[in-house]
Amino acid sequence: MRRLPQLAPLLLLCGVFAGCAVGPNFTKPKPEVPPQWSATASQPPEHAASRVSAEAPQGDAWWQSFNDPMLTSLVQRSVAANLDVRKAVVRIEEARAERSAVASSFWPSLSADARFTRQRFSETTPNGALFGAASAFPKQPNGVAITNPFNQNELGLSLSWEIDLFGRVRRSVEAASAELVASQEFGHDVLLSLQSDVARAYIELRGAQLRHAIAQRSLDTDHELMDLTRERRDAGLASDLDVASATSQANATAAQLPLIDAQISGDINQLSRLMSREPDALRSELIAEEPVPPVPPQVPAGLPSDLARRRPDIRRSEASLHAETARVGVAVADLFPRLTLTAAGGYQSEQLSQLVKAASHFGSFAPALELPIFDAGRRQANIRLQKAKAQEAGIDYARTVLGALHEVENAMLAYGADQERRVALEAAVSANRDALALARDRYRAGISSFIDVLDLQRALQQNEMALGITTTAVSTDLVQLYRALGGGWQSAQP
Repeated sequence: MRRLPQLAPLLLLCGVFAGCAVGPNFTKPKPEVPPQWSATASQPPEHAASRVSAEAPQGDAWWQSFNDPMLTSLVQRSVAANLDVRKAVVRIEEARAERSAVASSFWPSLSADARFTRQRFSETTPNGALFGAASAFPKQPNGVAITNPFNQNELGLSLSWEIDLFGRVRRSVEAASAELVASQEFGHDVLLSLQSDVARAYIELRGAQLRHAIAQRSLDTDHELMDLTRERRDAGLASDLDVASATSQANATAAQLPLIDAQISGDINQLSRLMSREPDALRSELIAEEPVPPVPPQVPAGLPSDLARRRPDIRRSEASLHAETARVGVAVADLFPRLTLTAAGGYQSEQLSQLVKAASHFGSFAPALELPIFDAGRRQANIRLQKAKAQEAGIDYARTVLGALHEVENAMLAYGADQERRVALEAAVSANRDALALARDRYRAGISSFIDVLDLQRALQQNEMALGITTTAVSTDLVQLYRALGGGWQSAQP
């Protein structure tokens, strides 16, 4: 305590300089985005059943807009069980632990030790000979005798503390904190990808089941036509060519079913994998045919300026830029002096019974100031390196924003185009059905040839398949649009 007045000026100086932090301060970048989405992408088709609006989304669980309880259940179970999500959680814990380790440099390092040493000096060395000669003297007034060998008992505390004069530690903590944010945003990105993949695989499964039903109906119709041609051939009203053509058409339709069944199994396996389950684990609950989840009448997309807030990859890129900017400050701080305070104290005694007495006390206090003088340009080169990395991170941020804008625009275009295609295909299928019914009646009456019926049957099957594929595409396009907008990542934290 008597030494504190002498240390006060040093502590005051440390406190003044500890408020400084060299290097650039991070400023959040302002992404260059247009005020509105382009008219080509945002303007809905004339007969579109679903329209994209500039309104802000009201909820994060975007998959619920499909109004499919099974889809909602699959998303929720996948988030809870997926291995990629679990790995992202571990990465966040790693970043959090690393930040804590860096932040510990703010505080002194204090350690205690207790030791026993028995030592003997060689008497054939100058120091040993001197020590041996001194051992002939009687005990000192404090009762300590000089012996060779001798014992030493020690209890002590040691302290080391680097005073953060120019913000090297603070910039390091700032960089570690930004890396933690980047890890969290990576976890959000993994969640968004998982939710999108589950929704897409589920919709494609229902689309494959729809195509299977179309192919089965077409096959049933082909069998009816085949029976019809056989009856007319037996009655002398048709030729063997008509029978062969009808049989060929039926076999061609039947050949589509195994491929569709394989896709159904593949989609079920994909969903099982996303849920970290074994292959075919979800067949019992997914094999029953259900319709393709319909799209909602309105899709709130927000404005381009919302992307920086909603998309986790943009937020992650911003956090990486923040970390690299802070590391520039760490490199600059290496140009300045470092002040380290070290202290040690405790008790030393040859006799254990004398260890904690006042006479056995020892102590030291040693401030050390390290001033860099010459390092052949290493520190300056490190500063240039960190500045280049910060510039690279800034470029990555701009590229991420630009890529996000293009993804949203393309998703909107695909969503509108497939809706327009679906309307046209619905009209074509309706016309095909009417034409096929009329052609079959004319064939029965002997007015038209079987080739007319067969051509119309093929056209109907092709258009129905195209309609099923497009219906599926409309829903998967919406999933891609939600993913491009970054929606949904806030609803479940990794």
